[in-house]
Amino acid sequence: MQLNFRGLQALVTGAGKGIGRDTVKALHALGARVVAVSRTDTDLVSLSKECPGIEPVCVDLGDWDATERALGSVGPVDLLVNNAAVALLQPFLEVTKEAFDRSFNVNLRSAVQVSQIVARGMIRRGVPGSIVHVSSMVAHASLPNLAVYSSTKGAMTVLTRVMAAELGPYKIRVNSVNPTVVLTAMGQKVLTDPEVARKLKERHPLQKFAESEDVVNSILFLLSDRSASTTGSGILVDAGYLVS
Repeated sequence: MQLNFRGLQALVTGAGKGIGRDTVKALHALGARVVAVSRTDTDLVSLSKECPGIEPVCVDLGDWDATERALGSVGPVDLLVNNAAVALLQPFLEVTKEAFDRSFNVNLRSAVQVSQIVARGMIRRGVPGSIVHVSSMVAHASLPNLAVYSSTKGAMTVLTRVMAAELGPYKIRVNSVNPTVVLTAMGQKVLTDPEVARKLKERHPLQKFAESEDVVNSILFLLSDRSASTTGSGILVDAGYLVS
């Protein structure tokens, strides 16, 4: 499947590491102009060296006002990937207000805010667009110590559907990808216990976790016109976890 994003501008949040970084690199290689958003400036500096010509934006998306200042006049955007997230592992009975607020502010509220900014621009320009939320299989499955993180991803499933319904008349598609554990720095947090990691991996029919490339390929498909009739959907990149 040959994809070409030449002439289009994409915005990727959580672009400094992991799936977000790999998404920026893939979009850049396929001809898109990319706005890369991260709260870590050193990550943006190194990413800019790998992908000359991208527009780096350093902002903490958990801060509503700072996000508005940084992205409020970002310019025309055709493709949006809401990837920014934090995974703060706590047993349910030990969940703190700080962890709850931080998780929802970064994982969910920022997706709402950035999508509003981008979608309003698309509507104003009268152009179609595609928005992809990076969610998780834990929107549909229960894993220990992830009550808050899972709740943000469950809410993202509903957000995806409502956005798809409301933005569809403007030819703006909204979908999500829902991966299993991906062995990025964030994914490793879930797998600190080798025995837990082994049992979790064995639960997957394909006997594997997802690679970042697997998730990026699904994101690219949903961004592209190859998925022109797909909206309000979630692609599971879970190695079959939810069928077992």
